[in-house]
Formats: sequence, structure tokens, C-alpha cells
Amino acid sequence: MYDELMTDIPYDEYVEWVMQFAPSETHNTLLDIGCGTGVLAAMFAQAGYSVSGIDLSEDMLAVAQERFQAMGLDVPLYAMSMDELEGFRDVDVAVIPIDSLNYVREPEAVKATFARIYDALCDGGQLLFDVHSTFKTDDIFLDGPFTYDDGDITYVWHTEPAEEPHAVQSNITFFVRTADDTFERFDEEHYQRTYDVAQYVEWLQQLGYRDIVVTADWSNEAPDEQSERIFIRAVK
Repeated sequence: MYDELMTDIPYDEYVEWVMQFAPSETHNTLLDIGCGTGVLAAMFAQAGYSVSGIDLSEDMLAVAQERFQAMGLDVPLYAMSMDELEGFRDVDVAVIPIDSLNYVREPEAVKATFARIYDALCDGGQLLFDVHSTFKTDDIFLDGPFTYDDGDITYVWHTEPAEEPHAVQSNITFFVRTADDTFERFDEEHYQRTYDVAQYVEWLQQLGYRDIVVTADWSNEAPDEQSERIFIRAVK
């Protein structure tokens, strides 16, 4: 179900973005942080990278493992939180894709994530990630509720401001068609938090990252006040 709800994500463009700056021919090892069900990790592997993936959800990792086995791909997977990343050295490329970093609640944990990735990267290794803009958390998310219905999956998505700045609490009610043509209901809660672009850049610089480049919305353009998704690349 998760994959069906992510069909609007241009995964091909994400792979192209990474390959533009860190092609697999020169940056072979890639760590997918927050890999979820493995859609993007599989695409990176097919593009020639030697991929490993981590995610906090063992259920997601189980789906990813089934995907890789069906595709004949060897992608080691590890269940761990990104702010407790360990066991990786001399990684050429680390990615935190599709706003996964926004699920890290506390600023100290975000900084710890950047620090642990820095330690895992080789000299000249690159970190590439994307996050929600503050415009998206403070304005767009609050325009809901949002709804979706494809006949088999229906959801109603309510979002409210959380206590912290640029943070939102989302409550999503799903109705999923079952094998006997009835619908099963279940509910999820999601908390996401983002920060000003300048804050992300400052944290990266404090840790020693260099050559930091910030773009927005699947383009090579710098973000403006109405950008929705921020892309950041940094080099160790």
C-alpha cells in the first residue's frame, strides 16, 4: 500500500540528481538512509551502485527484502535509527531521500544524524538529502484535509500544527479493500518537523561539510519563499 501512495514521487529524477554529482562509476558505495520498502534502493542498485539500506521500520525492511530477492539484487539491510547510524566506513554516497529526515523529531538528533554520516563517509564522500520547506509545513500542509481514492485504497489526511516551530502532526485514516471485497480501516499518526535552510547549512558546516549546494523542487534552481521541497548536497 505504501508504494501505491508514493506513485507521485519522481524516483527517476532522484536517481538522476544523485548520479549528476556522484556517478556510480566513481562513487560506488551508496548508503540509503530511510530506505523504506526499497524502491529507490533498487533503482540505485540497477544504476550500478553497491547499495546498503537502513530503516527504523522492520516491516518496511521486510517488504524491501522481498523486493530485492524478486529482482535478484544483493542489498544488505539494517534496522536502525539514522541518528544512531553505526558500522559503516568509507561510504562514497549517503542519501536520506523523500523527506525521511523530517521524521527525526529533535534538532540534536538531526545533528547527530549528520555527524554519524560524516564519520561513515570517505574523504570526498557526499551526502544528498531532501526536506520539506518551512512554507510547506507552515502553509501547504495546513490547507487540508487531503483525500485520495483509487477504488481500492481511500484515505483522509488531517494535519495540524505541532507545538514546535515548522512541525506538523498528521492523522491519516485508511480504508483498504480486502480479498472479500470489504474495506478494512486503520489509522496512522505522523509527526514531521523541518528547519530553515540556513539552519541545515549551519549544522553541516559546523561538522566540517563543504561545497554545500541547495536547490529546490526537482530543479537546479535555488529555493524561494514558495519552494516546497529543498534538496541539499554536501561533501566531506
